[in-house]
Amino acid sequence: MGTTQLESVPEPKYWHLKTVIGEALDTDFSVGEILPNERELAARFGVARATLRQALEQLELEGRLQRRRGVGTTVAPPRMGVDVSTAQHQWPGAGEEAWQPVDCALAAPPVAVARLLDLDPGADEPVHTVRRLRMTHGQAVAAEQLYVPTGSVPDLTAIDAPSGAARARSVLRALQRLTLEGQDRAVELGSARADDAKQLDRLPGAPVLVVTTRYLSDGRTAAVSVATYRADTCRLTFGDAGDFGIAS
Repeated sequence: MGTTQLESVPEPKYWHLKTVIGEALDTDFSVGEILPNERELAARFGVARATLRQALEQLELEGRLQRRRGVGTTVAPPRMGVDVSTAQHQWPGAGEEAWQPVDCALAAPPVAVARLLDLDPGADEPVHTVRRLRMTHGQAVAAEQLYVPTGSVPDLTAIDAPSGAARARSVLRALQRLTLEGQDRAVELGSARADDAKQLDRLPGAPVLVVTTRYLSDGRTAAVSVATYRADTCRLTFGDAGDFGIAS
């Protein structure tokens, strides 16, 4: 690889460098490939290492690069589309190969979730709490907590699903036997909590997209999903029929 010198431009030097490196990522590198070290990159582009770091940090924020512990800086895969349209009409776990059940426990839901489930927040009523991870290119990009009241899956027994991922799958199967009448979603930008950050290999406080989905059956809320997506690896899609779309 030869040295690429930057032309004089009015925009900040690191910003122009970001564009140049972005073009190089498309032509000279493949997804998952480890970038050369900072010294080599700075020499290639003829810039100071401080300028290089600013450009790399911006590319990481935009989801083009990933800094992986014990590996280094790698080329990120294309952003994964997250469908948040209400046109999507299926229970969680139905045809979702990308999601992997982790475990399931009976526990009282957070106050906000209890209200969505029409439960008394002060009653401390336990619900099935299913944890799942969404994987792409071998990497966790989303963590979900699915809250299912015991009344939604009354036929579930300890014999059917003793614990862990097996119990999570049993709860999902039982939920899918219900008639899904509708669902609504809310999306907000948030900060990764400690437990989500650990699962998603991010630092606590890293930007995330939080998608809350309420599933309706028999005139009531049958389940609530709170899914936390890495903001650097995902983009929102809002489906067809005139729904608005955001992509990056």
